[in-house]
Amino acid sequence: MAIQPLQEIFPELTILSIPLRNQFRGINYREVALFKGPHGWSEFSPFLEYGIAEASVWLDAALEAANNPWPELHHKKIAINATLPAVAPKEVKAILQSFAGCKNVKIKVDDFENGSLLVEATLEQIPDAKIRLDVNGRWDQSSAISNLLEYHLRFGSIFEYVEQPCQSTSELAAVKAESPIPIAVDESIRKSLSSDLSVLKDIADVAILKWQPLGGFTSAHKIADKIGLPVVISSALETGIGISHGLALAASFKEADFACGLGTVALFESDICDPAVTAEGGFIEVARREPAGLDKYQASAERVQWWNDRIVKILEAK
Repeated sequence: MAIQPLQEIFPELTILSIPLRNQFRGINYREVALFKGPHGWSEFSPFLEYGIAEASVWLDAALEAANNPWPELHHKKIAINATLPAVAPKEVKAILQSFAGCKNVKIKVDDFENGSLLVEATLEQIPDAKIRLDVNGRWDQSSAISNLLEYHLRFGSIFEYVEQPCQSTSELAAVKAESPIPIAVDESIRKSLSSDLSVLKDIADVAILKWQPLGGFTSAHKIADKIGLPVVISSALETGIGISHGLALAASFKEADFACGLGTVALFESDICDPAVTAEGGFIEVARREPAGLDKYQASAERVQWWNDRIVKILEAK
């Protein structure tokens, strides 16, 4: 496929490479593709290691958001949780200050010892914080039960939930039966879209939904209906453009019982929207956004070609 047809499908296609304030999920720069459609700007930003099949789902979301109106919205603003990477405790204060007014804090944890230091540092800054632990499926069943009991014994009932403590559904079921902390599932949804997601309602308490990884608004609502659990909308480390669509997804659900993980632009060196799509008073307004200055973070010619080739391969595979 030639570049000209590609530009017709993705008007004003722009590839960016944005530095992060702290390393997050093993990366220091976030590469994204932005483009404009009849209904505004959209974002395509699967992580670099994702293959064609998984990235194709993200592209479905990006195209739907650019070419179609948003779904019906039930809220004008969305409550936000702070997101704390696995950093040294001395860095916690500065990071949390970027999430103005947020009382819910999601903390990336591994073992109990290091994670507990981050919980302690968080409580020093926000004594009445409600904590969410995010494990990304790295624990086995035995470690998960042991660690969660330790967290509960050490800190009490400050935890809203633990996100994806284990990978497999059988392990999650066993952990849920023993855990004093509610269980949320993320990877069990977005990494298993072709499986029977209805089983998750028996092994978890909360479903984490993400706009791009689930294929967009229509697909996310179908998935939520299949799962039948309360939902929390979270980000996939997008720019303000992608976050705006995540906010719209959150606002399209009538129930809004949980703060959402949509404040992660605060983890970037800066946003490409002005004003930045970050929390104020613990909330972010739901509104379509436009990039304000794309020149600052333009990717190199080599990376632009890599993204163009990636998009072409995905389109050819559809």
